[in-house]
This record gives sequence, structure tokens and C-alpha cells, in this order.
Amino acid sequence: MENLPFGVLAALAGLVAGIVLGLAARLGEFCTLGALESALYGADQRRLRLWGVVLAVAIFGTYLGGILGLIDIGGTIYHQIAWSPAAAIAGGLLFGYGMAMAGNCGFGALVRFGGGDLRSLVVVVVMGVFAFIALSGPLAPLRIALFAQDPATGPQGIAATVQSLTGLAPIVTAGVVALGFLVWALSYKELRTAPRQLAWGVAAGLAVVWSFAATSWLARASFDAVQVEGLSFTAPLGRTLIWVMTSTAGGISFSVGTVGGVLIGALAGSLWRGLFRWEACEDPRELGRQVSGAAMMGVGGVVALGCSVGQGVSAFATLAWSGPVTLAAIALGAAFGLRQLIGGFQPD
Repeated sequence: MENLPFGVLAALAGLVAGIVLGLAARLGEFCTLGALESALYGADQRRLRLWGVVLAVAIFGTYLGGILGLIDIGGTIYHQIAWSPAAAIAGGLLFGYGMAMAGNCGFGALVRFGGGDLRSLVVVVVMGVFAFIALSGPLAPLRIALFAQDPATGPQGIAATVQSLTGLAPIVTAGVVALGFLVWALSYKELRTAPRQLAWGVAAGLAVVWSFAATSWLARASFDAVQVEGLSFTAPLGRTLIWVMTSTAGGISFSVGTVGGVLIGALAGSLWRGLFRWEACEDPRELGRQVSGAAMMGVGGVVALGCSVGQGVSAFATLAWSGPVTLAAIALGAAFGLRQLIGGFQPD
């Protein structure tokens, strides 16, 4: 292992985290759009409340790793780039609406592709391409002009703000927030009595902690050749496509490993539950909606600096302000899109 390039080690770390997350999606039903849809239209909040378990473990685990010297919270992109409320809201709304149109987020599309859904492959490819169109392609100058990404000038985030106002240590703030999410999750009886789902929620949260801890160690060992990263599935989809096409060792990274890991975990979970089946799109209108939704997610995720997992879980785990704000914007955009698709705009 010590003779492997740091990029390969980072990819292996990402592979582990991705496999766990893919299994959590298939065996624990951890899904962003599915959670919103079942809560809004299915009168079932289990998957929505499961987010409370995931966030509780991810937040407290990340800050515990921080005080133990295992995780460099300040080295994450969520704390190195100055938070832009406008970018978080605009990008989140666009991502959320696109998620509803596409029928899944980037992570969810990977999970479904791992279960044999070929329609999701289209979502993954289009989202990855448009992410790089906005990141470094033709839309990059417009994105930079509208939503400049300036370096942070000092400590930022929820924990830093609370500390400046009250003097409370960041780990205390993290503990209070995590406890609140856990109480909210477990107050729902249907989730409280679903031990398998709870276990996979804990596993998903630990996958985020592992990601930060592994890349923090690699960043120190490689003298910052490897960046401190959490799980995210917007730009990483594009990076994986580039690596697959060029097959250059220099392109392999933590992001590539996470994408591959989710596919492996989702495939294993689908086979375990007997859910694997080949599916394809037979309706051109549905395909057009999915392509347009994937394009919106690619652009929105880059503007917001992350997707429903990248901001909604990873950034939230570091208690960056962008985490809850972007997640709320994504949920609002998705709810609007779901209303358009399911409820329509016709008066009662």
C-alpha cells in the first residue's frame, strides 16, 4: 500500500465510502428525492426522518474527528471558499427542480444504474458533462461573473458563529445539533422500529466521516497533493467520465473511487434484494425531461458547490452555512417540481 500513488490511495478510500453509501441506498432506502416524495405524497416519513440519523452521525463524527486531529474541517472546500447565500439558494433551487424532472439526483441515478436502470446512465452522463460545462467550459465565465467563488477570509460556519457569540466550543455545537437531528428522527415510531434502516443510516453517516478522515490523512501525507474531500456527486461524475475516457493515472482520485464504489454497492444491494432488472426509457417525453433535469442538476450543483449529498450531507457535516441553506433550497425546488409532475397546477 505504501508504494501506491496517493491518487490511487484516495480512490481506494473513496471506493470504500461509495460502496457503503450504495448499500445504504439499496438496503436502507437512503434517497433524497424518494424521501421527499414519500413524505409529501405517500404519508410516510421514514426515509425523510432517516436523514436525521445520517446527519446526526455525520456531524458529531466529523467534529469528534476534528478534536482528535483526524479531520481537517477547515481544509474542506466548504470552509475554504467564502459562503455565497445567493449561489447556495440559486444553485440549490435549480438542482432541486432538475432532480424532480430527472427523477433522481446524481447519487440516486448512480444507484439506479447499479440496479440495471439504463435511463439513469443518461442522467449520469448528461449531469457530468453539464457540470464541467459550468465548471470550466462555456458557462464558466457567466457562472464566475454571477457567483464569484472567493477565498474565505477567516473561520466561517455555524460552529464558528456560535463560538464567536457564546464562546461554546465547536464540538458542543455539533453535539447539540446532532442530538436534535437524532431526537427528530427517532420520534417517528415507524423509523424507530426499523432497525435495519437505522443501521444503514448510521453506516451512511460514518461513510461521510471516513471520507473526511481518510482524505485529511492523505492530504497531510501528500503535502496537499490530495484535497480534503467529502462525498459529492456533481463534478465527480464529470471527473469520472474524463478518467474513464482518458485512462490516465493522474486523473484517478477520491471522486472516481466514490462513483465506482456507489455502483458496486448498488449492484450488490440490488442483487441481494432481488431487485436487479434491466430497464430502458420507452417514452421520448420522459427521456427529454430526464435529460433537461440532468443538465439543470449539473449546472446547479456546480453553482451551489455541491449536490443533495455534497452540500446536504458533507457540507452539513462540517456545519458550513451552505449545507442547511442549500439543502432547504434543493428540497423547495424538488417539491415544486414534484407538484408540477404529480399534482399539477390545476385548481381543486
